[in-house]
Amino acid sequence: MSKLSHIDDKGDARMVDVSDKAVTARHAIAEGFIAMRPETLALVETGQAKKGDVIGAARIAGIMAAKRTHELIPLCHPLAITKATVDFATTHAPAGIRVTAEVKVSGQTGVEMEALTAVSVACLTLYDMLKAVDKDMVISDVRLLEKAGGKSGTYKAGSRPAGD
Repeated sequence: MSKLSHIDDKGDARMVDVSDKAVTARHAIAEGFIAMRPETLALVETGQAKKGDVIGAARIAGIMAAKRTHELIPLCHPLAITKATVDFATTHAPAGIRVTAEVKVSGQTGVEMEALTAVSVACLTLYDMLKAVDKDMVISDVRLLEKAGGKSGTYKAGSRPAGD
């Protein structure tokens, strides 16, 4: 097993030194799902949710979260993100919304955490805006789908054995 990069030789937490890394184009794509009652999904699809455009609000929240990940996750580097998108796809079986985020940067460290944070906060925003009608919603399956750039190369979900 490889050594954890955020732990020094004494076992103390540290921010990883990326100053010697090359600046490269990097991107990451993450996804998550929020399951809800069919009636709740219908409110979203018809634009009749009492709090208004829940998808629009969740999109903005996700993009803002990507840009501020370093303020939320200890030891993350602040990054000058060049692209952050958050997209939504409704499904009826099961009823819910799949959230996908893509984040890009030209830098010395990747944007996996930014994409995962964007998805998580977008899902939480959907929950917040719809909880008055459906407190049983479940956020699940938040995961990294893809990342590229940097020394470790490209990763696609399912392309490496578990634990690799």
